[in-house]
Amino acid sequence: MTMFHFFNCAILTFGPHAVYYSATPLSEYDTLGTSVKAAVVYLGTALVKLVCLATFLQVSENDGFDPYQELLKALIGFIDVAGLYFALTQLTHRNISQNHKFQAVGLGWAFADSVLHRLAPLWVGKGARIHMGYILQGLEANANLVLSISLAALASLIWLRKNKPKTLIPIIYACAGIVATMPSITSYLRRGLGWYFPKVVGFELFTSLVMAFISWQLFFCVPKALCMSSRVYALLYHSKYEAVLIAHQFTSQASYVVLPWTTPLPTLDFYRLCSLKV
Repeated sequence: MTMFHFFNCAILTFGPHAVYYSATPLSEYDTLGTSVKAAVVYLGTALVKLVCLATFLQVSENDGFDPYQELLKALIGFIDVAGLYFALTQLTHRNISQNHKFQAVGLGWAFADSVLHRLAPLWVGKGARIHMGYILQGLEANANLVLSISLAALASLIWLRKNKPKTLIPIIYACAGIVATMPSITSYLRRGLGWYFPKVVGFELFTSLVMAFISWQLFFCVPKALCMSSRVYALLYHSKYEAVLIAHQFTSQASYVVLPWTTPLPTLDFYRLCSLKV
């Protein structure tokens, strides 16, 4: 491809990650360190998956769909879930809310995946003729970005949110399972059903939007269900040394309380306020 086409494809592949970071509150809360840590965890997870694939999978003589091999790949793919668990719960993060934490982890996870799987083909093909496959590869990276953030959101609901409504738990686990096994699903579409790459990318884009919508709704339904049984606090005013919070008990009238602060207040979000006790 020409150098101009190479830069266009590179921007299409890696540009959305930078746009997402700068266009969301992630840049305001300086969560770059969290994303970098998540990227490092992804590289370690990818190394473990590579060793497992090389150990347990057999080299196939044809390019057909092997259910046993694909099932084994799907099981090995759940190592990503273990990596996300480590990134969300075991790594030290700045004092950021869960809302920003899962986005930062998902962003770093998706960026590391794009660098590992798509940078080399782009660089090797920069001297070749223009090919539509590199544009589709960039679109696939965008779908993977959305899916990674969706999976991080669902993982955050599973491991970081306690006392989830029982009616939502099966939906959360089912959606997480679908996103985690997406590589096996796309492999079946290509090898089992004979879908061409553009059709598979279209399916990935559509699925990523659907899963993003579902995970977003689930993420905001869970705290609402929790707060109905506890007190909800809304920040009315804060200065350097005090904050006025209004506490609303759903079974009583609203009241307010003034809390002293010895240090300047950070921006208080809904989830942190829900955990306060007056």
